[in-house]
Amino acid sequence: MIDKFGNAFYLIIFLAHFIIVGAYAYQLVFDTQKFLKGRGVDKTATLLTRFGGAFMIALVLMAIYIAFVRPGGLEATWAFFNLVFIINVSILATNFYSLKIDKTGLTKKTRNDGIYAPLVLVIISAVLCYGLADKIYV
Repeated sequence: MIDKFGNAFYLIIFLAHFIIVGAYAYQLVFDTQKFLKGRGVDKTATLLTRFGGAFMIALVLMAIYIAFVRPGGLEATWAFFNLVFIINVSILATNFYSLKIDKTGLTKKTRNDGIYAPLVLVIISAVLCYGLADKIYV
């Protein structure tokens, strides 16, 4: 397993990234009411919340396939890793705009984790794209 990633560091941050994404996916899809209530959002947002969570589930499933099932491992998976990076940057930019500029729909329960979590994911995914370049761009 470690040999697919070159060393334990990249395996660990790969797992950390997709565990974070998986945790959010779980909250969005299977613990939706608690997720919405904790942010002061009405239950009418359930469908769109689960819609977003479905995209995260797809990323996690693809990451599991690449890391544990795919015979070629990380070889030639640049499109996946770059897409993950672009998604993370897009979420960060959109959330920053929503929380700090537009502010539509913010409540007293709105937190800045909508900026901090994507920022962490952007950094991790950038490190993965850069550090695994010799494997993913083959």
